[in-house]
Amino acid sequence: MSRPTVAIIGRPNVGKSTLFNRLVGKRLALVDDQPGVTRDRREGDADLLGVPFRIMDTAGFEDEDPASLPGRMRVQTEAAVREADVALFMIDARAGITPLDEEVARWLRSSGTPIVLLANKAEGRAAEPGIHEAMALGLGDPVPFSAEHGEGIGDLFEALLPFIDREDEEEDEDPEGEGPLKLAVVGRPNAGKSTLINRMIGQDRLITGPEAGITRDSIAIDYEWEDFEGNKRPIRLIDTAGMRKRAKVQEKLESMSVVDALRAIDFAEVVVLLLDATRGLEVQDLKIADKVLQEGRALVIALNKWDVAENASSLFNGVKGALDEGLAQVKGVPLITVSAATGKGLDTLLKVAFETREAWSRRITTGQLNRWFERAIEANPPPAPGGKRIKPRYVTQAKTRPPSFILFGTRVDLLPKSYERYLVNSMRKEFDFGAVPVRLTMRPSKNPFDRE
Repeated sequence: MSRPTVAIIGRPNVGKSTLFNRLVGKRLALVDDQPGVTRDRREGDADLLGVPFRIMDTAGFEDEDPASLPGRMRVQTEAAVREADVALFMIDARAGITPLDEEVARWLRSSGTPIVLLANKAEGRAAEPGIHEAMALGLGDPVPFSAEHGEGIGDLFEALLPFIDREDEEEDEDPEGEGPLKLAVVGRPNAGKSTLINRMIGQDRLITGPEAGITRDSIAIDYEWEDFEGNKRPIRLIDTAGMRKRAKVQEKLESMSVVDALRAIDFAEVVVLLLDATRGLEVQDLKIADKVLQEGRALVIALNKWDVAENASSLFNGVKGALDEGLAQVKGVPLITVSAATGKGLDTLLKVAFETREAWSRRITTGQLNRWFERAIEANPPPAPGGKRIKPRYVTQAKTRPPSFILFGTRVDLLPKSYERYLVNSMRKEFDFGAVPVRLTMRPSKNPFDRE
């Protein structure tokens, strides 16, 4: 199924191309104060708060002879409206309603295409009379907006959502998710990172030894792993320098190596934090794990040297408990036991890494999200701090990698952190996000153009 299409309609110089550029995220359409810059229909892939659609910029609507250039431009605009799932009729709120606006409105009412009335250039009080005038066009309440500054995006999203959200459409997989798994291995010095990668690729590609700090630069190695079904899965392995406590990092070269390792975390999709089973979990390990999660990367923890670990069962349970307590923002980070020396557990580690990337890249339709959201709100209604009622309205996914969501509603910025955690944990369980970072941003539904 093709993406829904939105056409931007209006008389010349009301800001159509500025809106088009904002929605596609690029300056594809020329913008100038001179009217009539846009002539042909221009199409682009747009995204509004995580919902993708096609957007069409059209020439300014003018009442001219069909044989003239402006007339031929109008024919293209009329065709765009016929093809669109919804048309955005844009007016200039500061200029007020003109006779040409009224003519366009009459034509649009008879077109059969759903119309959203958009009052552009609505920042400031100078636009208020024009917004009130627009109500007389017979196209419903206008959405106050500023294409130049991006104010009113939430209200525009709410108005377009019924026409652009196609939850039954199969979403395109993130093309990045189909490429090589970018897997960085981090940890304290001498945890066995280089040995682990050498064992994976089956050759002594990286220098190893008993001395701590052998690796300085982050080294990337392309590798193909044969999974449990016999499929070849490409991986870009990244070995990094060991990261000690900051107080112990004295040499400039080691400091630069740690910075390079942090850059490798930024580059990676999944980060494996390698622990030394003979030393257990240390405070520095938790600091590294927290850094990975703060950067929004998917985290898997591997307990290395498991072949020589003592009291294995109690060690595993102790490390797992300490991780759950020390990483309060994410519970249940995968903990895999491995041996770089023997290769035991490495296939399981890579399998879990691919599964974790899939969760990290997962997109949920707005329809699925809001069905979950209604159940979550009904099961545990939000509090009313200071007697002020909070009215959450809907939630949408803004991006993936990591999964990031926006919650719209009245006074949702007053929701306590405990309730935010409730929503995030409920979402993790509902959509099987596991322990990947999930971000939730509150967006109060306040019209930026209303008077206080």
